[in-house]
Amino acid sequence: MRKINIFLFLTFLILALPAQSNEEVKSNNFNEHEFSMYSGMFDFSDDGQRAALVGFQHHNELLQRDSFLGTLSPITGFILTENNATYFYTGIQTQYKLGNINVIPSFTPGIYDQGDGKDLGHALEFKSEVQLSFDIFANSELGFSYNHISNASLGDKNPGANSYMFNFIKSF
Repeated sequence: MRKINIFLFLTFLILALPAQSNEEVKSNNFNEHEFSMYSGMFDFSDDGQRAALVGFQHHNELLQRDSFLGTLSPITGFILTENNATYFYTGIQTQYKLGNINVIPSFTPGIYDQGDGKDLGHALEFKSEVQLSFDIFANSELGFSYNHISNASLGDKNPGANSYMFNFIKSF
């Protein structure tokens, strides 16, 4: 767990450094990628299986597409728990801005490996998430998210996992 805390601290320091001023970003069209670092609690609703987690996510704004749900864009990332469970995912998200508040729902299928953690019943799992974030600096946000990971009854069992995370998001 100490390695995870050091990793989070160093990544936060790197991401917190201002990349460019707003004028430079607009003139260079520099806001093409968004990176999110997060930490929280995996399966907080199961006392016997709860575990600390860290994760990283990439969002490419160049690949956005308009739809009836809003502007959809691809995301890719991973989750690692203190019990060495991993979840690698890719999917879509949309963003609704309400002033400085952003509401970001997402859906991401992915590959889950339980490591020494919870058996979710199948390697293919689906993550549904909602995130609330607040613009804090130019190109930076702080947020809170909740997700549910489930295999949609593909496996013999489908216990699911509910998680919450605190997020730091930086656009480049």
